[in-house]
Amino acid sequence: MAIKTLIEAVREGMHEEIRRDDSVFILGQDIGRRGGVFLATDGFIDDFGKHRIIDTPLAESSIAGIALGSAMNGLRPIAEIQFADFIWPTFNQLIGEASRARYGTNGDINVPLLIRTPYGGGVRGGLYHSQSVESFFSHSPGLTVVAPSTPYDAKGLIKSAVRSDDPVVFLEHKRTYRLVRGEVPEDEYTVPLGKAEVKMEGQHISLITYGLMVHLCAEAARNLANDGISVEVVDLRTLFPIDQETILESVKKTGKVIIVHEDTKTGGLGGEISAVISSEAFEYLDGPVTRLCGPDVPAMPFSPPLEQEFMLSTEKIIDAVQKLVSY
Repeated sequence: MAIKTLIEAVREGMHEEIRRDDSVFILGQDIGRRGGVFLATDGFIDDFGKHRIIDTPLAESSIAGIALGSAMNGLRPIAEIQFADFIWPTFNQLIGEASRARYGTNGDINVPLLIRTPYGGGVRGGLYHSQSVESFFSHSPGLTVVAPSTPYDAKGLIKSAVRSDDPVVFLEHKRTYRLVRGEVPEDEYTVPLGKAEVKMEGQHISLITYGLMVHLCAEAARNLANDGISVEVVDLRTLFPIDQETILESVKKTGKVIIVHEDTKTGGLGGEISAVISSEAFEYLDGPVTRLCGPDVPAMPFSPPLEQEFMLSTEKIIDAVQKLVSY
């Protein structure tokens, strides 16, 4: 196995899929000669040509619209939205049309459309380059929403997303792009959509999380082990539909749970997971279902101290775990 960064794994997964399937093409702003703002498609235009690696104007609604029409007519587009903070103009195409096409046509029309976009804070991106958008799409049946945390998962999930006959929103946390490294097999593999994974086994408390927060939770778990607290870390990987079975199995084992996400608390994914746990595993609980999330403020501050206050940290996770364990 080779050691790769998360962005390298995303690039490799897309490269393999576009080479494997002639119906796959990529479109987005600056994804051709420039290779994308994070170089996710670096070198692709030389390998596949400008008819399959298509630079578009700065017009997110048009990018999504072209991808939608192409997917409805037999192609498998990968559309890059340069930053999730500017994904709002795609809502009509993704939520109003793509998510409902199969249902609305009784299965006659599929939309094998993949939208990739970087999200999240902690990178000094300020108000317009730090937002988390997952809760908006996770409220739309018909869409699959994915947020990988490791290079292995990123490659395997993006290959599954390209092959899916339904639309997928693929969220890549910017801070993980080059910070997170891991083993990626050279042989062919995929990671199934809709399946969570227990990253660390534990007995005393479950941390349910995704994306960058997986790594903070894992670090917290390692530190807490020194105090005799055994923490289980569950990586959702797919945010919608969520893997209720894996979540409930973990909670029933430990009896205590914290849902951890960077997105703001109110209306976030943690509320839905809390409801599932409360209704399906209430009798197993030995403490309140707890959420540790970003604060309910309009956007990530640019000021470094305020950004640090907004972002979760290993220390904040440790404090929350110690409080709940002692409940």
